[in-house]
Amino acid sequence: MRKKPAPCHRTDSSSWRIHEEIKLKLLNILFLLISLVLSPAFNDSSQAETITAKVVSVTDGDTIIVSGTWKSLEIRFFGIDTPEKSQAFGQEAKDFTSSMLSGRKVRVEPITKDHYGRTVAMVYADDINLNEQIVAQGFGWMYRKYCEESFCYDWLKLEEAAKAAHKGLWADANPVPPWEFRHEQRSGGSSSAAGVALPSGNPQALPTGSAEYHGNVNSHVFHGPGCVDYNCKNCTVRLKSAQEAINAGYRAHKECVR
Repeated sequence: MRKKPAPCHRTDSSSWRIHEEIKLKLLNILFLLISLVLSPAFNDSSQAETITAKVVSVTDGDTIIVSGTWKSLEIRFFGIDTPEKSQAFGQEAKDFTSSMLSGRKVRVEPITKDHYGRTVAMVYADDINLNEQIVAQGFGWMYRKYCEESFCYDWLKLEEAAKAAHKGLWADANPVPPWEFRHEQRSGGSSSAAGVALPSGNPQALPTGSAEYHGNVNSHVFHGPGCVDYNCKNCTVRLKSAQEAINAGYRAHKECVR
């Protein structure tokens, strides 16, 4: 009578591969669970919940860095735009935001992310809406291109009130919106030359020839002798011609330079 062959254990390469694949799948599941538990609060800022964080630095008037139990995050204020750091009133806007927020804890309500990867949000300190306050105190504009919520029209009214009261940057007669400033920088300032043309209407013409122009050191707007702001407080730069003013980085006052 033939003996039954003794059962053998599977030790071939196929069995080993199956065993390793199962181990790998289990490890992948484990890593996924760990990443979900330990992921930062802002995996997707458009869906993120409100958080409380400490302001560790102020980049400029509308951008701050905050930190919490997760990594530091760059926050861009939603719906407003403040002067660039190299622009007139850029430092003043930064100083205002710093005075309100530096070293303090804030409540951040994420709305979206911009193309730089920054979290765009509403920012509150002690229930004070900082986005709104920056506009109300004259250190920024309601951002026409991106602010389309119903409250944006309220911010526009605050902007107009700040302008009427000559608050902050509105101390200048003709401050340059930052989106226009950035456009001029990107185009190499070519749009400044176009600004020499007079607008429609009947503004007072300037004498031709060797008329002296006065440049405003804050707004970088230059004025001619026929301009009401010719001798303004900050109009301390003397320029021999409109072309010299443009070459120096100034732009023409829209009401009195041709």
